[in-house]
Amino acid sequence: MNKTQIVVPCYNESKRIKAEAFLGALEKDPNLSFLFVNDGSTDDTFNLLQSLKEKKSRQIEILNLEKNSGKAEAVRRGMLKSLEGPFDNIGYWDADLATPVSAIEVFCRLLDSRDAEIVMGSRVRLLGRNIQRKAARHYLGRIFATCASFLLNINIYDTQCGAKIFRASDSLKKVFQKPFKVHWTFDVEMFARFPIVTGKTLAEISSRWVECPLDEWFDVQGSNIKPKHFIKGGGEFLMLCLYLRTPARKIYEKYLLES
Repeated sequence: MNKTQIVVPCYNESKRIKAEAFLGALEKDPNLSFLFVNDGSTDDTFNLLQSLKEKKSRQIEILNLEKNSGKAEAVRRGMLKSLEGPFDNIGYWDADLATPVSAIEVFCRLLDSRDAEIVMGSRVRLLGRNIQRKAARHYLGRIFATCASFLLNINIYDTQCGAKIFRASDSLKKVFQKPFKVHWTFDVEMFARFPIVTGKTLAEISSRWVECPLDEWFDVQGSNIKPKHFIKGGGEFLMLCLYLRTPARKIYEKYLLES
């Protein structure tokens, strides 16, 4: 069985972390582990994570960041740490489990059966699936996804779902090596980095990317996403257009590729 580690960024999540769900997933799959990144939390998150680790010390790691650096940087730091370990698959997952942990097994099976490099959750409202997403958030998300598809020049339904698993590789390490220029839309920047670090076209690379329609997704109460973040996301999208669609791309490529 392939070894999988999931990075879970946490900022003031002490009241929302579903400890039993995480522990249950580890009990079910001994080849699964979690790396919780405590992103400078000011509540009891770190103590909660320590208590979790005491129960499953071989399958739980904690990366403690003294200062809050934002989800993008927490994920990046966590992914780099995971890439140092003996793992075949590495991913990141939202701490509130808006996407249930049961989907991890589904994603890993898809990685193998489809010979994929990335499997990402897609919050598609289909019959027989339980996708509970607020209408305003859904439609704003659709607008953003359309813009992201245009920027990346690939058909992708949902770039922002916080559930993604990757096949561990040197290319993946290069993608996460440098801090992201954007924060709320770092997933889009991450995808755009693959052709730069591999020298292949995005069309070639994305042929081994798989979107997995989720069976369940819940808009968890207390989510840190607010309307102002969509405004910030729009500004960041324009910034990415500057980096990727203008002569400034050469500067960005140099930033990524320099040692």
